[in-house]
Amino acid sequence: MPVDPGALDEGALNELMGRVVTDLGAIALAPLLTIGERLGLFRAMADGEPVTPAELGKRTATVERNVREWLSAMAASGYVTYVGEGRFRLSPEQAAAFTDEDSPAFVLGGFQAFAAAGRPESRDRLERAFLNGRGVGWHEHHQDLFAGTARFFRPGYALHLVAEWLPALDGVVDRLKAGGKAADVGCGLGHSTLLMAKAFPAARFSGFDYHVSSIDTARRLAAESGLGERVTFEVAGGKDFGGGPYDLVAYFDCLHDMGDPVGVLAHTREQLAPDGAVMLIEPFSHDDLAENLNPLGRAFYAASSLICVPASQSQEVGRAMGAQAGEARTREVANEAGFGRFRRAAETSFNIIYEARS
Repeated sequence: MPVDPGALDEGALNELMGRVVTDLGAIALAPLLTIGERLGLFRAMADGEPVTPAELGKRTATVERNVREWLSAMAASGYVTYVGEGRFRLSPEQAAAFTDEDSPAFVLGGFQAFAAAGRPESRDRLERAFLNGRGVGWHEHHQDLFAGTARFFRPGYALHLVAEWLPALDGVVDRLKAGGKAADVGCGLGHSTLLMAKAFPAARFSGFDYHVSSIDTARRLAAESGLGERVTFEVAGGKDFGGGPYDLVAYFDCLHDMGDPVGVLAHTREQLAPDGAVMLIEPFSHDDLAENLNPLGRAFYAASSLICVPASQSQEVGRAMGAQAGEARTREVANEAGFGRFRRAAETSFNIIYEARS
């Protein structure tokens, strides 16, 4: 139905169009970021020295004309700095975001994951899921989603997990130092498991995930890091992992993806040692939708629409908490599973860390 032009607020329309142009540029830029990483364009600029497109092309064995257009797109986005006279450079901040995988500001994993989730075959499955409610399993996505997600979360975990999150849990650090036992459920490629294992050499760690290829990668990384004797990775879901009793069971940004989070946490209670703790790392979210309508909420709701809610719907129960479940709904799930104690132990701009005990 046509809209009456006289009913339009010109200022509001212009503001909306500005957002649309910004988003169109972001959509077009996402594959260029991935191309830039794969071809080594960002890495070749990591020293921060100004380069011309011809110089960057020579360094990376790429074509100058294509590189010039790529650099111009990056500069227009603020991802590369144009210094004039046809030269471009990476500022220290840009280098941290686009070249340093150990930096907490590293972002290319996020672009890799979102690009994978938006691939045509994934989009077709998602469209069907919107029509039939049967969801799209995590394992049905392109492998770049698994690698990109791990790369996106790892820097934040490396910065906060050992230094802040584990110490915020009552008595857990002391148990791990004394040779305790911990499980990482939904561990993916195992980065979170290995970070804990490196920090607590007397403790033993087990990582579990239903996704076979992720567990294969986690085992390889454990062997390469020399932690294979103290860390094990097994194919298992949240309702059938074993090996307890555990002093700590952790869920890193994954409980909301599970079809039956109540059943998962009820099983977790059975695997806990006396006064053992559950650590739930979840995306930062307010309970009120209106408070989440901001750039961070937009990213999380988009990820949840593409990945998290369909993943849950593909499983039994299909509770579909979503990445913006918030504290109230997470507490509700923990209480239904039989946890009498639940608290917000810590938080960052991107995550809330909950502690649950029987």
